[in-house]
Amino acid sequence: MVTSTTSTTATPTPTPTPTAQSAVNDATQALLKGLSAGSGVDTGTLVTSLVSAQFAARTAALKTKSDTITAQISGVGTLKSTMTGFSTALANLVKGGSLQTQPTSSNAAILSATAQSGAKLSGLSSSITVTRLATGQVARTTTPVAAADRTTSLNTGALTLTIGGKDTAIDVGDGSIDAIAAGINASKTGVTASVVTDANGGAYLSVKGATGSANAFTLKGEKGDALDIGGSTATKTSLVSTAQNAQLTVDGIAVERPSNTVSDLVTGVTLQLNGISTAPVSLTSTPPTDALTQAVNDVVTTYNEVLKTITEQTDPITGNLRADPAAKSLLRSLQALVSKPLVGGAIAGLPRSLSEIGVATNTDGTLRVDSALLAKQLAANPDTVEAMFAPSGTNALGLSATLTALTTSATSTLTGLGASTVRYTAAEADVAKQQDKVTDQSAQLTTRLTQQYASMNSRVSAYKSTQTFLTNQIAAWNKDS
Repeated sequence: MVTSTTSTTATPTPTPTPTAQSAVNDATQALLKGLSAGSGVDTGTLVTSLVSAQFAARTAALKTKSDTITAQISGVGTLKSTMTGFSTALANLVKGGSLQTQPTSSNAAILSATAQSGAKLSGLSSSITVTRLATGQVARTTTPVAAADRTTSLNTGALTLTIGGKDTAIDVGDGSIDAIAAGINASKTGVTASVVTDANGGAYLSVKGATGSANAFTLKGEKGDALDIGGSTATKTSLVSTAQNAQLTVDGIAVERPSNTVSDLVTGVTLQLNGISTAPVSLTSTPPTDALTQAVNDVVTTYNEVLKTITEQTDPITGNLRADPAAKSLLRSLQALVSKPLVGGAIAGLPRSLSEIGVATNTDGTLRVDSALLAKQLAANPDTVEAMFAPSGTNALGLSATLTALTTSATSTLTGLGASTVRYTAAEADVAKQQDKVTDQSAQLTTRLTQQYASMNSRVSAYKSTQTFLTNQIAAWNKDS
């Protein structure tokens, strides 16, 4: 199923800021109150009010601008995530192979089959008979090594492994059964070895080669037949199985292959041979009608979710990205998706776009599926509909490739949403600098006004002290008279 997560970000509401006039009024009242009070002027309140009045409008404007940019950055992130999720989900779906015609075996116990990537298997019909499975050479030692002797040398001398006329020297280490097994595995020749312990604790060396007659091997030591595998004089080892090719008949033609996994006999199909057949096995193909029907419906559902997110962000009145060229370009590209040719050529009667296989556009721009038309096209042109949902590497015009290209373009740091992010981030940094500048200027004004009003407060206090002295003196004079 094609799914992608979408989200929207509401435009933040600016925090109310007192007007400059209201701040001045507050400061005036504080001054008058201070002058009439015996304790002097409240310079802290007065200075704070005056500084706020000085920078109120500028602070509010910068706050509004910062909130807008933050919303724009968030909106861009939402659109990038939404488009990436849409294209990735579809790409994963088509890569999974469920939207590709699959080969069907009439007897999976004899052979099973899988489609190769990008294969066109419509009309597949083959008859296959398996007469022999490919096997690899397997040899073993006939006499066990006691558990206490596993570190004792077998006295083989230098070992030479030969496959197809090519000799490889084997590092036998201390010559023990474990060291020989390790040396064979370290040679990386395709021949592997293991030490198998029986119920009595005896250890046997088991040596295995790859399937196919060309992979038969010999293993000889320079000292007698202590470990002679594949030789006519071997007395201490025995062959469990020989290397041989698989034998099968495909549509009456007898062939051999070195492996039980065969990918070069039936075009676009990999065969897995599982057993010997007593009767021919039929290989046919089954179109993924149900899977393609579900895929079309899933794409429409996801498209509508993506469209809703982009439409909200680009709304001409409330959209955070209403003036963003990359966002508006993405919206136009997405709206054109339904009519874009998704297969090459222009053959009369064959559908080329989503609209021609039953994806219709509603008056509000959302999509819907005409189930009857889709079923008709899947029945009449299954290969063409399947090609629309082929992997990017198979169909460069297909829906998966188209969405990937659209997303890449939309998120480009040169012209797409990536460029918008760069622009908004730079603007955000500029606003932050301006806000820092206002903060510095506010601090400087606060310091200056605090000093001025502190000086004034001192003088007012002195005047009041003199006034009190004179009042008391006059009162004394009047009393004496």
